[in-house]
Amino acid sequence: MHTETETQRAIGSNLTEAAVRAISTEKDEPDWMLDRRLDALETYYELPTPSEWPDQPDLSTVDVEGVVPYLRPDVDVDVDVEGYDDLPEDVRETFDRLGIPEAERDALAGSGAQLESEVLYHQLEDRWDDEGVIFCSMDDAVREHPDLVREYFMNAIDPDEHKFAALHAAFWSGGSFLYVPEEVTVNLPIHAYFRMNEPGTGQFSHNVIVAEPDSEVHYIEGCSAPTFNATNLDCGAVEVFVGENAHVQHSTVQNWSRNTYCLNTDRAVVEAGGRMEWISGMLGSKVTMLYPSSVLRGRGASASHITISFAEGGQRMDSGAKIYHEAPETTASVEAKSISKGGGRTTYRGLVRSLDDVDGVATTVECDALMFDSESTSDTLPHVEVEGDDAAIAHEATVGKIADEDVFYLTNRGLDEEEAKQLIVSGFIEPLTDELPVAYAAELNRLVQLEMEGSLG
Repeated sequence: MHTETETQRAIGSNLTEAAVRAISTEKDEPDWMLDRRLDALETYYELPTPSEWPDQPDLSTVDVEGVVPYLRPDVDVDVDVEGYDDLPEDVRETFDRLGIPEAERDALAGSGAQLESEVLYHQLEDRWDDEGVIFCSMDDAVREHPDLVREYFMNAIDPDEHKFAALHAAFWSGGSFLYVPEEVTVNLPIHAYFRMNEPGTGQFSHNVIVAEPDSEVHYIEGCSAPTFNATNLDCGAVEVFVGENAHVQHSTVQNWSRNTYCLNTDRAVVEAGGRMEWISGMLGSKVTMLYPSSVLRGRGASASHITISFAEGGQRMDSGAKIYHEAPETTASVEAKSISKGGGRTTYRGLVRSLDDVDGVATTVECDALMFDSESTSDTLPHVEVEGDDAAIAHEATVGKIADEDVFYLTNRGLDEEEAKQLIVSGFIEPLTDELPVAYAAELNRLVQLEMEGSLG
């Protein structure tokens, strides 16, 4: 579904210093942010394209230099949004198509949307604003909350980490800044929606979530793009900072089109007693390489990673989780469900690392794969590094095909073959969707149904 908008301003496809300066000028940024961009651009050109992992997706065909790094759509920005009817039409159409109930759409503490490189709007309910919660675009945060941004921006993710992290740091645009003060519990989700609408573009959104000690918040994001012949690039980043005894849940539903390469970097730093939850549904794109990371930095910190991926013919979903035990008595769990169909390929690629001087740490990893046919592929590639003597790391993986007898049983009870397969898949992912908010579970189930019908993207 392509939305007709006119491009107001594009900054050309060359990833040059001139392009970085033009973006910074367009956004009226302070000198310190421009300096960070230019340092990252230099790093980008120094680093090689990542290739050290065994059997990783081929990135040699990605024409990164041909991607337009900044595109400003000709639509109203920062319009007054008081309810669902005030959302842009394409956002409403997408929500309707995904079947998200209106009651859930209304039950949000805040909402925002980004089209191409610019945030269209951010809205936060007055009661949370009165509590000191900040929810705005990253561009606004740079201007209005510079001290906070300087403290946290590219703090969890170092531009030196890999080539695409450096590319992101140089050309980032848009994204959300969410700050929750100490002892504030935001008991309704905050939702953001990201869309690429033009061929050959890159989206470099940057999200920063800060939860001060004893606070709690749930952030949900959705991503989509129509299908074009040209390559699109999603090279975003998410940085989460979980204070002592705080709780953050980050949920994402990704249904990029089949011409999109998703090369995001997501990371959380969790202090003592804090809890981080990552919930990821990945059902679109040509290639996805996404491994949300949790750095358990304080005693008793914990993390939970739940991932569902779906790949059809021509798709490569390479996803997983990274757990870093840097403090005693830290724990983590990883649950990964993957579905492959028509020659699609899914891969769980994970890392668990425990430092030498930490005791009483534990991680459990469980990977389950479901394949529709003999042309499809599923791989599990765990990597474990344990330096200390007191760590319990467990990994379990299962793989199977949809059984003919199960399909036969359901078709003999009134379902056609496609309905039977959809029901089997719904049962396969149900243990994970049961953990999600109603709106997110509805969106994820609807996306899986559309994938199986071949009508998504």
